[in-house]
Amino acid sequence: MANRGAKRGQKAKQLIDAARLNVAVMVGGRPEDIIFTSGGTEANNLVFHSAVSHFREAQKLGQDSLGENGNGVVDTLPHLISSGVEHDSVRLPLEHLMKHCVAETTFIPVSKISGQAEVDDVMSAVRLNTCLVSIMMANNETGILMPISELSHRIKSLNQKRVASGLPRILIHTDAAQALGKVRVDVQELGVDYLTIVGHKFYGPRIGALYVRGPGLSTPVYPMLFGGGQERNFRPGTENTPMISGLGKAAELVSQNWEHYEAHMRKVRDYLEEQLEAAFGKENIRFNSHFPGSERLPNTCNVSILGPELKGRAVLSRCRHLLASIGAACHSDLGNSPSPILLSSGISYAVAQNALRLSMGRHTTHQDVDLIVEDLKQAVTQLKRS
Repeated sequence: MANRGAKRGQKAKQLIDAARLNVAVMVGGRPEDIIFTSGGTEANNLVFHSAVSHFREAQKLGQDSLGENGNGVVDTLPHLISSGVEHDSVRLPLEHLMKHCVAETTFIPVSKISGQAEVDDVMSAVRLNTCLVSIMMANNETGILMPISELSHRIKSLNQKRVASGLPRILIHTDAAQALGKVRVDVQELGVDYLTIVGHKFYGPRIGALYVRGPGLSTPVYPMLFGGGQERNFRPGTENTPMISGLGKAAELVSQNWEHYEAHMRKVRDYLEEQLEAAFGKENIRFNSHFPGSERLPNTCNVSILGPELKGRAVLSRCRHLLASIGAACHSDLGNSPSPILLSSGISYAVAQNALRLSMGRHTTHQDVDLIVEDLKQAVTQLKRS
């Protein structure tokens, strides 16, 4: 029995090792750079916890030049920068750190022209005590891709000067939950220190991972949990082998097929937008994810059908086939209030109230689109008659 148990343990380790390799290949990293987590929320919290803890540790060791108080103790709070359109798993932890006077955070508003967190705006927010910049790779409601590579290049140039002056290095994190499986995600091109991975966003199980560039060596990781030593003590706890293995398989499929997935979703998404314009007229449609000059995810269409009676929730309630949302799942309690993300992106209140967030999948067809457009037409007709 003992021998059989050992073999099963070896098999479990092999499955986890294979999954770690597949996830690493998907994002262009190394297997040792991947830490499995329960999901994206835990991964994001681990990044903020690590950045703040590393800043504090550097202060204790006197490895920065931020100054001391009268007792010879450095009391500067760490400063983090993020955008004003982040997912709640980024925004809420940062607000929690501010509320409890653990850290300071600056939320950069996105440009109402590009829909992006502009690099110059991020760089202008940098302070002497800045230790982390966390900007999502793609927005979950508009689909707008953020300029992460350019931002990383600018920060790395700045870091050379900061380190020479004895200031803390600014770490770079991106939450890539929305981008994986839809566009190319390569940590070498992005130049990030941390990247959040969420399985169910690319047809994997509801589990996540965190990419860390050289965890514990080049890039700090301070565990939030303490236990049996799994995941090299960065994230202890008995491994969920089936879920990890499933994540690895989903990652393998992304590595092999992402270009096909992207092309298919973009083709169907563009067809959807053409059909919506044809059905309702260009003057009655507002595409909230169209920002000239900015790239967006190939699967995302955020659209408003204009009219005071055509609020997004009312339209969806009369659809027979369409399964969609009016914003992010984490904002499902807003009722008829428009999405804060859309308002932050410069969409007017009246237009944002009517927003529908439509997403294409790997298997969505033109026939599906035709069905949904007819569904929306009958829903709009009902509302206009009532």
